[in-house]
Parts: sequence; structure tokens; C-alpha cells
Amino acid sequence: MPRTVVTFGTFDVFHVGHLRVLERAAELGDRLVVGVSADALNERKKGRVPVFSQRERLAIVAALKVVDDVFVEESLEQKRDYLVEHGADVLVMGDDWAGKFDEFNDVCEVVYLPRTPAISTTAIIEHIADL
Repeated sequence: MPRTVVTFGTFDVFHVGHLRVLERAAELGDRLVVGVSADALNERKKGRVPVFSQRERLAIVAALKVVDDVFVEESLEQKRDYLVEHGADVLVMGDDWAGKFDEFNDVCEVVYLPRTPAISTTAIIEHIADL
């Protein structure tokens, strides 16, 4: 039976770290579904609106060959619903979230992948702002 992998992220100012985590997530199954944080969710979560709009970020992520489907993540509280709705066999998150999603082990396998070293959207945005 095919394995569906689901992951979530903002994917703002898309960079190689985003690409690498999505490639590694895709290797864990047959189908990769990505929840892209809504603009409003990102503002609540990070205290700022994304550089690229929700529509642009969805288009960027959907265009990647490793991604099979995308959807808008409207709320952190609905993660379980998203996993069930998209038939997740595996939830993949960055290891900066290690342990925070273990509650979903009853729905699917939870895997935390290491982040790409020395790459951060926030650091990129701050660097650009300093130029």
C-alpha cells in the first residue's frame, strides 16, 4: 500500500533548507502532501506576515517535483484533522520541533528530520534588511 507523508511549514523566502527537508520527507513514502501555513497563521505564530503571500508560497511548493499535493494550514489546532483528512502514514517535522508532535503517534508515524545547518529564513530576511 502506498505511504503518504505529510509535512507542514511556512516556506517563506524559499531556500535550499526547505528543498532538502522536502526531498528527505518524500523519501519516506510514495506521496508527499505539504501544508503551507496561511498568512494569518504565520502572523499569529511568528509575529510577522510572510514576505511572499500564501498564494505565492503555495505555488512555489506545488511546483516542486517531490511534492504531490499542497493545502493551506489555517490552524495549528487542526493538525490532527489535517493528518486524518490527507491519510497520513507519516508526519515529518524539523528536529527543532522534536517531541512536540508525538501526540499524533496514534494517527501516524512521527519523524523529526535534522534541519539543514546554517540556513534560516529569519537570518536571510535579517541579512537582506541589513544591506
